[in-house]
Amino acid sequence: MGEISVMLCFLLVSLALVNGKKEEDSYKIGVFELKKGDFSVKLTNWGASIMSIVVPDSYGKLADIALGYDSALSYVEDKTNFGRTVGRVANRIGGAKFTLNGATYKLNANDGNNTLHGGAKGFGNLLWKVQSHKPDAITFSYDSYDGEQGFPGKVFVSVTYMIMGSNKLLVHMKAKAIDKATPVNLAHHTYFNLGGHNSGDIKSNKVQIFASHITPTDSGLIPTGVISPVKGTPFDFLTPQTVRSKLKDLPGGFDINYALDGATSSEKLKKTAVVSESKSGRTMELWSNQPGVQFYTANTLANVKGKGGYVYGNYAGLCLETQAFPDAVNHPNFPSAIVNPGQDYSHLMIFRFTAKSVRKI
Repeated sequence: MGEISVMLCFLLVSLALVNGKKEEDSYKIGVFELKKGDFSVKLTNWGASIMSIVVPDSYGKLADIALGYDSALSYVEDKTNFGRTVGRVANRIGGAKFTLNGATYKLNANDGNNTLHGGAKGFGNLLWKVQSHKPDAITFSYDSYDGEQGFPGKVFVSVTYMIMGSNKLLVHMKAKAIDKATPVNLAHHTYFNLGGHNSGDIKSNKVQIFASHITPTDSGLIPTGVISPVKGTPFDFLTPQTVRSKLKDLPGGFDINYALDGATSSEKLKKTAVVSESKSGRTMELWSNQPGVQFYTANTLANVKGKGGYVYGNYAGLCLETQAFPDAVNHPNFPSAIVNPGQDYSHLMIFRFTAKSVRKI
């Protein structure tokens, strides 16, 4: 954890970036690159989204491990949430409503009778301002107005992507409630395939999630309010398991929130998950400061034409979305997702990419 602490100190110094661009240029949809050595990340300010993550494999061969599109404009019509920053409240809110401080708020219902990822025009479906851009870091920001998609109060949000150290990507999502208490739960929605975005499915990927419990859902994927142990169920990834080995008992795939062991919504980072892929030798570690993580295996990603014309199918990627618990606003026993006026919301993630050392012949 010493190295992680050093990186966080560096982040606090580095977040005040200045690029000197004209104000109007900050609102044009565009593509931006971060690069350090062989590690590079491309992003667009539509949805503050990651478009590509290029990392080496065991032989030093580079590949893009993030599903997505070649053009930034393709993200405007995208229905998959490839690489996006989603909110004001990520995941689902049951019945598209909640009650806070005696007032009931009716939200935009865009997932049957429920709200998903903040509504039809949630943060992932909007143009963000390019606040600053350097070769190894970029910050996007957005001012959310009172009543947007039904949520109360003004909220200022930002997300910083920063390359740190060797093949590490830090994502820092921040929000401040300006005038009213409101729920805030931002999440990052990249679909990863460590073999390469065009390498087929992720069934052979080994996954480890540091969570002994899940929040089970009803048929609409709304949490029941129960927090259940994973032991003895297909949801047990406490030790590394291939996705394929679990699908025989859960053929519909995974789309479930894990309650992370020992995690609270604070500045303390915890190891959240590890994913590895044997052919490339790549491994991804995820650290976060959030209480939950949504594990999603792209169960309904059928015939989506992506980068280079490659067609993504079911299980083409996996998502690990650190977050507050879904529908927390309607379950008092869940960790609170309410941010009060003047209060800061801070969501940290670190993705660390490595590859096994292989002797070249």
